[in-house]
Amino acid sequence: MLITHARVATLGSEPQLVEDGAVLIRGETIAEIGTTMELTTRHPREERWDAEGQLVMPAAICGHTHFYGAFARGMAVPGEPPTNFPQILERLWWRLDKVLTLEDVRYSALVCLVDAIRHGTTTLIDHHASPNAIEGSLDVIAEAVEQAGLRASLCYEVTDRDGSERARAGIDENVRFARSQPATRNSQLAASFGLHASLTLSDETLADCVAAASELGVGFHIHVAEDVADQEDSLRKSGKRVVHRLQEAGVLGSKTIAVHCVHVDEGEIEVLARTGTWVTHQPRSNMNNGVGVAPVEEMMWAGVRVSLGNDGFSNNMFSEMKAAYLVHKLARRDPRAMPGDRVMRLAYDNNAQLARVFWPDLVLAQLAPGAAADLVFLDYHPTTPLTVGNLPWHLLFGFEASMVTGTVCAGRVLMRDRQLLTLDEEAITARSRELAAQMWRRI
Repeated sequence: MLITHARVATLGSEPQLVEDGAVLIRGETIAEIGTTMELTTRHPREERWDAEGQLVMPAAICGHTHFYGAFARGMAVPGEPPTNFPQILERLWWRLDKVLTLEDVRYSALVCLVDAIRHGTTTLIDHHASPNAIEGSLDVIAEAVEQAGLRASLCYEVTDRDGSERARAGIDENVRFARSQPATRNSQLAASFGLHASLTLSDETLADCVAAASELGVGFHIHVAEDVADQEDSLRKSGKRVVHRLQEAGVLGSKTIAVHCVHVDEGEIEVLARTGTWVTHQPRSNMNNGVGVAPVEEMMWAGVRVSLGNDGFSNNMFSEMKAAYLVHKLARRDPRAMPGDRVMRLAYDNNAQLARVFWPDLVLAQLAPGAAADLVFLDYHPTTPLTVGNLPWHLLFGFEASMVTGTVCAGRVLMRDRQLLTLDEEAITARSRELAAQMWRRI
């Protein structure tokens, strides 16, 4: 397929903005980038998709999400509003996840995948929990991902909060699913080993998880110091701060994702950098839960690899980028904090490197020969000059989710002219409403 008459923003290490540009896709990868005249002359018989002057750029990546939380939207939680993060867990999320059935899990995932396609997000790293529907839950999500045509890394959240039997079942689900996944470049699916957080994990369970993961060769996906309560619990349990406790347990490393890291100190940042552990930043969630603002720039300056997730908020990563751009300026009371190019680095360059933990040969977040054909069409016609240098600020101040008209993943067209091609959005939405209402009644 040959995409023609686009403004092609390539991103990557040597970004270009190709006016009246064209992109040739062969199979799952990009074969050529050039002008429309150049590529149509060389490939006159290729099927064409006329972009009609739209901006075409790499698709977005989400470094951390929760498909299972989709049915919480609009739900009134019984009782007094939570006043802190532990109460949010106890009164909302730990009540919601306990009532999920496997059908709920399927449709929660499908709802989020529709949302991802609509917002041009093609690669997602998910963290799942359904304590009364553990066995086979990752297969259910995997089937939805394959149906959607997207790419996702999956894991199950191991925790001691529901007892040793369910903790063991969570370990088994991670192991079973990881063993079922071929480590190939073209696979839509990959696996990690899910852990909830230090505050819900005993030393014994951590040791069991580390032993199981070491045989699989996978890293962990765990919430770290999201709230000060995690640090207080770790100090009570072990006399160590969270990052030091996890390091001693063998959890950290170059394949592990430490989610949030809002309340980490200088010593913990040094450990995260030295171990090569990934950190994901979720500003909308942190603001919503009132837990604080992660020291993202301090971590990056110290050499920590930081990327961007959404923690189950919408898969509109443009909104997540805007939140990251703004919240650090407010927190530091410094308009120089978190400039636009640094936000772009988190969302594209760093997220692409994180994705290679799961798909080692996959080149994402750039349009170049040999890169994955993951791209998005934006009906964006700026009223001021658009250049390679100012693209981040156009993204932050000009782009809106409603401008996404097309999404392609691994060369497969998932949405064209705002019409979804792989998922029946109307049917999914109707069934989701029914299941969510039933779930709310159970809660």
